[in-house]
Amino acid sequence: MKKNVNIAFMKLFRETKGDIAYSIIEFDGTLPDDAEDQISLNPYVQDVIFIPIKGEYNHGFKNAQELLELCHTNNLPVSAIMKKRECILGGTTEKAIYDQMNHSLQIMRDSVTSPIQSPKKSIGGLIGGEAQLVNQHRIGGNSICGPVLSKAIAYSMAVLETNTTMGLIVAAPTAGSSGVIPGLLLALQEEYQLEDKEIIDALFNASAIGYLAMRNATVAGAVGGCQAEVGVASAMAASATVELMGGTADQCLHAATSVLMNFLGLVCDPIGGLVECPCQGRNAAGVAVALTAAELSLGGIKQLIPFDEMLQTMYQVGRQIPPGLRETALGGCAATPAGKKLGCKICPR
Repeated sequence: MKKNVNIAFMKLFRETKGDIAYSIIEFDGTLPDDAEDQISLNPYVQDVIFIPIKGEYNHGFKNAQELLELCHTNNLPVSAIMKKRECILGGTTEKAIYDQMNHSLQIMRDSVTSPIQSPKKSIGGLIGGEAQLVNQHRIGGNSICGPVLSKAIAYSMAVLETNTTMGLIVAAPTAGSSGVIPGLLLALQEEYQLEDKEIIDALFNASAIGYLAMRNATVAGAVGGCQAEVGVASAMAASATVELMGGTADQCLHAATSVLMNFLGLVCDPIGGLVECPCQGRNAAGVAVALTAAELSLGGIKQLIPFDEMLQTMYQVGRQIPPGLRETALGGCAATPAGKKLGCKICPR
């Protein structure tokens, strides 16, 4: 189909190996009237759905610079811009997307609670019960981290235990980094007695950062190392925390930049190829880095490198990481003598 149509964004995904693949494509401008018919002629295409954007779409953004311009022009926080974007692109209402995000929040809360109350051993046998131990240490008054961070550490580790026992989690942005955002935000909610609505707005803020990372870089450990997973999750959590605690849109992006800068080059080296160790500990470290970045930004510290440039740098560094350190379990922690021994127990030959 030679129509000179410009593709602004494309994402391909599937639910399971060998399953149907889905493509989400955003176009600049108006599509030809016969575009749907032309695409349907492809024998490998099963279904085509077009979602037209009605009216003027003035809340779209492709990078952090455009996001900040929208925040400044409309005098709105990051979360509000993201909500408007979702409503327009999804052809839905703010109540509908609020309800969806509230559902995600409840899943997050459940994934934090269960392992602390009734811990189970992971499928690979590498983790299980750590979150409860850290939480008991905190409750006993022995924590050296302070109430927010000590609670966030325990909560983030709990989510990884839920994930590794086939429980329900919210990939934020991935399963291997799913503990950072709920760990930090739920800890803040409890310590500052915040309403669910405030946490939901913070999640929309985090989703804006995650969207930019997925659109302009990667969140896959196999592509960019753990800096793309726990690093991006922590950047999302830091930005959300800044808005939650009254910071500006600019401060949100400064915090996110700070996180990426400090996680730059972190490899992905799961023992036995499982999302258990060192993944659980890195989620705990992620909440600490996110909280530190938020504190710096709220205190008035500005980053010298813009978020868009830092995101591109993270992606470029990730591509330079050797394949053995990108989720293959061939290097790093997985390749240590102890790591190999544990891996052999998990996958006996």
